[in-house]
Amino acid sequence: MAPASGSTPSVWQMQASGTTAGLRGIDSVDGKVAWASGTGGTVLRTVDGGGHWIKCAVPDAATDGKTLDFRGVQAWDAMTAIVMASGPGEKSRLYKTADGCGTWKLVFRNPDKDGFWDAMRFSSRDFGVLVGDPVNGKIYARLSTDGGASWHRFDDDDALSVGRLQIGLFAASNSALILPVNPKLIEFVASENGGGAYIYQGEFGTICGPIHPNEPLSCHDGFTWPAPDLIPLPSGNESSGAFSLACDQRPDKSIKVMVVVGGDYAKPNESTGTAVRTADSGGTWTASATPPHGYRSAVQWSEALKLWITVGTNGSDVSRDDGKTWQWLDDGNWNALSLPFVVGPQGRIARLDASA
Repeated sequence: MAPASGSTPSVWQMQASGTTAGLRGIDSVDGKVAWASGTGGTVLRTVDGGGHWIKCAVPDAATDGKTLDFRGVQAWDAMTAIVMASGPGEKSRLYKTADGCGTWKLVFRNPDKDGFWDAMRFSSRDFGVLVGDPVNGKIYARLSTDGGASWHRFDDDDALSVGRLQIGLFAASNSALILPVNPKLIEFVASENGGGAYIYQGEFGTICGPIHPNEPLSCHDGFTWPAPDLIPLPSGNESSGAFSLACDQRPDKSIKVMVVVGGDYAKPNESTGTAVRTADSGGTWTASATPPHGYRSAVQWSEALKLWITVGTNGSDVSRDDGKTWQWLDDGNWNALSLPFVVGPQGRIARLDASA
């Protein structure tokens, strides 16, 4: 990719999606196979790098499927994927297909009438995590170890309690949550209305100890949660805060740099408080010296290009110095990112042209 400048309209090559739905979910399997999702029960699939996007069958089309807003999608290949609907109560759901989206199976429906799901990620075909806005004073969290067939709660830890604080996640691009593969970590960002932004970092493994005092030692699989860290990304109101988290996971699975982006979606051109970074795996966080040029809802590290890309409703930016400074890339209207693809409102899908 050539150095960014003020005139790079061809960096993102627009593709024909065949829909006018608002797209917030995108998952690229290998650059050729990719899945996208959005409003109106929309799910799309390509097997030729975006040359042709195929509209999938609508999950639960005979009932209320066309009212669902699929803000997250995770795919393993051209045939298998899970989509996450975000909405109040039972409008938050997970559907899975194993036949290339010809048919869908409802695998989980939100049982909490006050809940709202924000992000879903899998680090393997079996291991997945689902997080949502707080229910009964704790951030909603579920774990699957069987590819999404069943989901079990792990939000009983005190570290996930929010008390009286108005803390929640943003379901803007399904990227408020990441699952680095090795070790089995879960990291997600949440924001307090009128307060700050936080990063939660848990580690999955075997936990041993007495369930009650004076009882024998017992062991079980679960998450170890330290207290969440406050990061320097302001959240002045319900439309602002931390929206997306990414890490620079290397081929050897090591992680050094993490970047969080956000801002205020009601003020898309405001660049203050839109990106922070850590270069010591979360030990210390600092704001970008030159931030992205507006609100950002998704960010991703490209190991192939050795750079970071972030997108939002007024365009995209690139960083070649691990998030210290960001350069303007384009002025498109984008919601979510899974390289080489980007998606946005009105059925917008584009592919990154690294030679531009």
